[in-house]
Amino acid sequence: MGAAERISDRHDPEASARPPRRTFAVGASLLREGVVAPDEMLTALSHQGREAGRLPDVLRARGLVVERDLLGVDARNWGIRLVDLDAALPDPRLIDAVGVQDCLRHGLVPWQKVGDVTIVATSRPADFHRLRPMLEARLGLVAAGLASSRAILAAIHARRGELLSRAAENRVAQSESCRSWPRLHRSPRALAGLAVMLAALLLAPLATGLAALGFAVISLAAIVALKFAATAAALRAPRPGPLPASDAIPPVVSIIVALYREGDIAPRLVRRLARLDYPAELLDVILAVEAGDHLTLGALDRAELPPWMRVVIVPEGQVKTKPRALNHALDHARGAIVGVYDAEDAPEPDQLRKVVERFQRSGPDVACLQGVLDYYNPRTNWLSRCFTIEYAGWFRLVLPGIARLGLVVPLGGTTLFFRRDVLDRLGAWDAHNVTEDADLGIRLARHGYRTELIETTTLEEANCRPLPWIKQRSRWIKGYMMTWAVHMRHPRLLWRQLGPRRFWGFQVLFLGSIAQFLLAPILWSFLLLPLGFPHPLYAALPVPAIWAMSIVFFLAEASNILIGALGLGRTAHRLSLLWVLTLKVYYPLASLAAYKGLAELVTRPFYWDKTTHGIFDDGK
Repeated sequence: MGAAERISDRHDPEASARPPRRTFAVGASLLREGVVAPDEMLTALSHQGREAGRLPDVLRARGLVVERDLLGVDARNWGIRLVDLDAALPDPRLIDAVGVQDCLRHGLVPWQKVGDVTIVATSRPADFHRLRPMLEARLGLVAAGLASSRAILAAIHARRGELLSRAAENRVAQSESCRSWPRLHRSPRALAGLAVMLAALLLAPLATGLAALGFAVISLAAIVALKFAATAAALRAPRPGPLPASDAIPPVVSIIVALYREGDIAPRLVRRLARLDYPAELLDVILAVEAGDHLTLGALDRAELPPWMRVVIVPEGQVKTKPRALNHALDHARGAIVGVYDAEDAPEPDQLRKVVERFQRSGPDVACLQGVLDYYNPRTNWLSRCFTIEYAGWFRLVLPGIARLGLVVPLGGTTLFFRRDVLDRLGAWDAHNVTEDADLGIRLARHGYRTELIETTTLEEANCRPLPWIKQRSRWIKGYMMTWAVHMRHPRLLWRQLGPRRFWGFQVLFLGSIAQFLLAPILWSFLLLPLGFPHPLYAALPVPAIWAMSIVFFLAEASNILIGALGLGRTAHRLSLLWVLTLKVYYPLASLAAYKGLAELVTRPFYWDKTTHGIFDDGK
């Protein structure tokens, strides 16, 4: 008689009406068999009573048991036989009947059908009774088999890896995704628009130049006004005080870190995340690694990962982007809160506790918390100093001010924390968007959710080599262009969803920023006037327009210096304020990046220009 028949024989049709009987609880069995010492068990039980963790997860996270011990105890306690998923893979049609995402979420896989009974391999037998109605509605009569979570995961991937790959790429609704973005030669509208611009430039160069200059000045004035308003709102905000202790049970928090070509990052990543002051049994860290990334997979195989950290392999697909990896990993996450870090991040130890407390005290409309990003290598060179100043102003003044003004918050790519149910509802990340963070911030706002800034800092590595800096910034700007175009497919719908104030704020933040990056050379050309060079546009401008333009230029420089200095003063870096004055030379690099991004937008829209980490890492 095969294993499936033996398990089937144990199925009692009346068992669906009552939970299985156990001779001993898991803890008692482990004590009885001498696997766990009494004092260790008392400690684990005390943590289980105060937190949302299951006892097996508590024991596993604290390194008190191994999977083999738990499987043996569960098999005896629940009267369930072990299922060898390596010897016989599950029937893919049964997986489809349950749903591959539900299989991953609940740690189970329907294995084989014997007569009228479907054998379902589970790694969580205690949850099987609760899930039985759902399973029987989809499969008919079921009986439980027992397998490790790793074996179940491997079996699902072996049978439905391609389906998971497609699902990760197409989670977001078509109307809000950029996956249908065409190449230039396949877009008649883009070709027509390009032809019109070239014709205008050839037939009326002066009028075209004046129109471009006018748009550049107006967008610059709007951005300056928004920066001043946001900075004033941030400065008026009361400094947050300590939160009172909460009696709420802390939830499981899943952290996703997408890794690609990170051969030496594993030891530092483990060390930094191990500093998080959050119960290990409630911490679920997922390292999402591309299937073909043998460099990273080999490094992780050699590393001693703690029990609360696991590797999830992202199957091959049509694109290879961070949001696609995040989408795939999300199906494996077991937390009610999902966070995102980058490979080189060093978060503050109490960060997760602050995030959990903030979510517990916020309404359900607060779907996302954005932390503050800073750098641990600000003194590497001039570029790292300018990057540090830029981030200090953005994350400590402008972004908090935008949130306080009730405008749409374009998210950063890390130190993000979401309510899991909201991510599922919105389709998580757009796998084809190379600035998936900013795009998700817009979609949250469109669907009635809010993002708030939280006073907790994550340090990361400043990208401070000129060519890699331009490559990274070109990806960001390309994503801004794509995000603006996608959400402006139906302007009236966007207006209704965001409201007038947030709609215009979105235009200033995205369209205004894009215009500044691309049209900045026109504005810089006026710097030739003091040197005695003639300027055709200047000669065609009336005197009031010249005065207005001069005022906008002055306010733009004043805002950059003021925000840079105030933001830097809110950090602990103690960099000289004189470095703020050099931002005038720093920002032109972004225009080079913008033209690179524009070229890729029409040739390689989904290309992810990878940023290399760990070059200027302090190793702490």
